[in-house]
Amino acid sequence: MSDDPTPQALPETAPAPAPARKYVENKPPRGVYVRVFIYVVATHVLLAFMSIIFIIAKNR
Repeated sequence: MSDDPTPQALPETAPAPAPARKYVENKPPRGVYVRVFIYVVATHVLLAFMSIIFIIAKNR
């Protein structure tokens, strides 16, 4: 190393690449639709089961 206090010039580098296009998420991921569908189906099945139990209990 030299004792020269002046900074060394950096070698020429390639120009910086153009900035990448910004990703914008404008719709929810597919997993959200799948979970909502499962929740809706599960809720309907649960309500139907409870209705059947209620009808059976009422008739006894």
